[in-house]
Amino acid sequence: MKRRFGLFGVRDAPAPAEASPVAAGRPRRPPSGLRSVAGQMFVLQLVILLLVGAAAATVLVLQAQQASLTGARERSLVGAESFANAPGTLDAMRSAHPSALLQPRAEAARKGSGVDYVVAFSPAGYRWTHPDPRLIGKRVSGTYREALAGHRYTSTFETPVGRAVDSTVPVLDSRGKVVGLVSVGITVRSVHARVAQHLPLLFAAAGAALLLATTGSGLVSHRLRRQTRGLDPAELRRMYDHHDAVLHAAREGVLIVDEDGWLLLVNDEARRLLDLPEDVRGRRVTDLGLEPDLAALLAGGQRATDEVREAGDRMLAVSVRPTAPYGGPPGSVVTLRDTTEMRALTGKAAEAERRLRLLYDAMTGIGTTLDMERTAEELTRFTVPRFSDYASVDLVDSILRGDHEPEGTMVRRTALTGLRQDHPLYPVGTLIDFGSETPQAIGFGTGEPVLEAHLPDLTGWQEQDPVDARRIIEYGLHSMMVIPLRARGILMGVASFWRSERPEPFEEQDVAVAEELVARAALAIDNARRYTREHTTAVTLQRSLLPRGVPEQSALDVAYRYLPAQAGVGGDWFDVIPLPGARVALVVGDVVGHGLHAAATMGRLRTAVHNFSALDQSPDELLAHLDELVSRIDSDETGEQDGSSAITGATCLYALYDPVAGRVTVARAGHPGPALVLPDGTADFPDVPVSPPLGLGFGMPVEARELILSEGSRLVLYTDGLVEDRDRDLDTGLEQLRATLTGTTGRTPEETCADILGAVLPARPSDDVALLVARTRLLDRDRIADWEVRADPAAVAPIRAACARTLDTWGLTDIGYTTELILSELITNAIRYGSPPIRVRLLHDRSLICEVSDGSSTAPHLRRAADTDEGGRGLFLVARLATRWGTRYTARGKVIWAELPLHEDRQEPARTADELLDQWDDSAP
Repeated sequence: MKRRFGLFGVRDAPAPAEASPVAAGRPRRPPSGLRSVAGQMFVLQLVILLLVGAAAATVLVLQAQQASLTGARERSLVGAESFANAPGTLDAMRSAHPSALLQPRAEAARKGSGVDYVVAFSPAGYRWTHPDPRLIGKRVSGTYREALAGHRYTSTFETPVGRAVDSTVPVLDSRGKVVGLVSVGITVRSVHARVAQHLPLLFAAAGAALLLATTGSGLVSHRLRRQTRGLDPAELRRMYDHHDAVLHAAREGVLIVDEDGWLLLVNDEARRLLDLPEDVRGRRVTDLGLEPDLAALLAGGQRATDEVREAGDRMLAVSVRPTAPYGGPPGSVVTLRDTTEMRALTGKAAEAERRLRLLYDAMTGIGTTLDMERTAEELTRFTVPRFSDYASVDLVDSILRGDHEPEGTMVRRTALTGLRQDHPLYPVGTLIDFGSETPQAIGFGTGEPVLEAHLPDLTGWQEQDPVDARRIIEYGLHSMMVIPLRARGILMGVASFWRSERPEPFEEQDVAVAEELVARAALAIDNARRYTREHTTAVTLQRSLLPRGVPEQSALDVAYRYLPAQAGVGGDWFDVIPLPGARVALVVGDVVGHGLHAAATMGRLRTAVHNFSALDQSPDELLAHLDELVSRIDSDETGEQDGSSAITGATCLYALYDPVAGRVTVARAGHPGPALVLPDGTADFPDVPVSPPLGLGFGMPVEARELILSEGSRLVLYTDGLVEDRDRDLDTGLEQLRATLTGTTGRTPEETCADILGAVLPARPSDDVALLVARTRLLDRDRIADWEVRADPAAVAPIRAACARTLDTWGLTDIGYTTELILSELITNAIRYGSPPIRVRLLHDRSLICEVSDGSSTAPHLRRAADTDEGGRGLFLVARLATRWGTRYTARGKVIWAELPLHEDRQEPARTADELLDQWDDSAP
């Protein structure tokens, strides 16, 4: 029989025309396919048979599923009960390591019983056992409230591999308490085992029926096919029409290759793509002159999907599929698509995507901080090596200082990053004045990007600086871009990019990408510049408001630390304020927030504390007045500015130390209490009553506490930024502070400050930190003189005499007469206008302090006496002879004090009392 090539491979050709009924003059169309009676009967019988078989199989499957589900429920419940009630389970769950005891037993029970898992877990839901050891110790999912109530229960749920049954049984102790729970699960994976018992009979009956239907239809069909001698003309014509369409009209190359590599069919598009001749059919694929890898792919017969191969100057996407699984003879069908233009477009799209990805990454990699140098460095590090081989940023020097406008053309190299370190470029920190012909000067002068694709061809800058130009060219820098750094209309400098290792020069597309990157960096640098200017202003204000040092005094050895937060200046402050009577006030305060407003608020509060301290008030009275002041300021500013400047969130601690009595009085308003370290190293936090923060006291009284301190005790005052931050609560910070201070004996305040900051300070403080450490001293008893005075003018003379003897003992004879005169006036006023008890005390400290106390609360007032007055000059005389004087109130009266400089402290000779008296005598009428 003659063989020919068809659409689906080699097939038998129909008989010659003269042997067919059509050629014999008997035209008739034989029935074929489903239009024949045999075919229709066969299909009807087959449909009935399939429906009956499907119904029987469905019933069997449903019965098997129900039986399997019931058996699974019983097995899981029995397994859970058995494991839960097994000897040793209760003791293992009570042990310190339940998993170590239960996991081997659970795995043995699971493997022996054939269940899917045996999980024991605690009442809190944490697993003790699991087939996957990685899940031990993690919480179980789902609810088990019924089991916690002491009841067993079984649930059914669907999983990706079928229906699953889970039974949970509680493990109870002798008192009925749930010690743990056991869960056993079984997955009903398939019902094939039960169905398989009944399928042979079903398949035998269906096979017999199918055999009868096939035999009857086959006999009828065979007779009809023998009469028609093959396909009917319509089917044959339709097949060849499709064959021609594939060969000539399809715009995708199609080839059919047999299992031995012979080409059976090739359409016009495949012939064009592979540049094949007309008589190519019937030849081996490997003999067509194709690229070796392409020919191997076409003839190999292995599956392939869109494998890209070269065919001359084309790029083809090749797909190969075998024909045997789809009813055809052994071989493969190959389809070809021309992807040359698509590959070019894909390359352009990939390049555009790469640049977009570069810009997207720049949004998160450039400008992460408000630091100009850091931002410039981020730009250079980001572009090297992904965009350029070397990159630098040069900023105008005035911009680095935070100035608003750039001054001059001098720039400072702020950042530089390169592939190598032996480059000839200016190092970071260099102040540069680029020549007028250099690309940097041109870019900075015009404000436009400058692209020098081939540096050796540029002669202007080489003539201005031939030495550096020769070094740059010899080093291999061959292409360069300069992009001005401009933001909000301010030209701040230039960014330069070089290529040396990459052979390709910069292009205009690179300039567009560089402009986007530099614009991002310029905006971040301008934000940093503005922040630097504002931060410098705030820091200047804050530094001017904080104390410049510790004033001289003899009561305390003081050391302090102030650390601003990384977010900027804040409102923490401290003070050491000398007070009359050799006393010293220690103050620590905190204003919530950062910036100029917090610093200004801190200055206002610190000034108020100084003013109230000058009135010599007790700590509780001072904080009460400060609270009232803050409330009044808040009320006034809220009405004027909608509360935008109100002092909210301010705290303060005020401690007053008396070195004569060794007593400290502490009061606090919303502030952390002090830490006290005794000379033996014992550290504790005294219980100081806390009042609400300033402005929130609502006029309530402030409580204070008095502590008696031994000499050498250390008082530690601090703000909450030292012991509290977002990663550590207050109690933890206080405990760390206590541990740091405990056992430290003989440490100076400076050493104590260093110890505290090294052990307690957070790694990245989110708030300001103010720390004040004071070590107490006691005034030597030999430098204290104290007398009680009778309420009799005659008692003045003996006191004067005793004071004179005391001053001689202290070596202060030269100021003895002045002291006697002052004491005479103060004692006389106390006797005349005050009330008992009257006492006189002299303190020999950095100055001589004279104190006269009485039980009256009436205070004297200084006034200038008229020429005709016979009295009223006593306090005026005291004010002229003493360095300073004043009155302070006590719980039982008042104290009038006066300070006289010691002879070694005098800057110039003071007028004596005799000179002042002579002056008044001369001016008297």
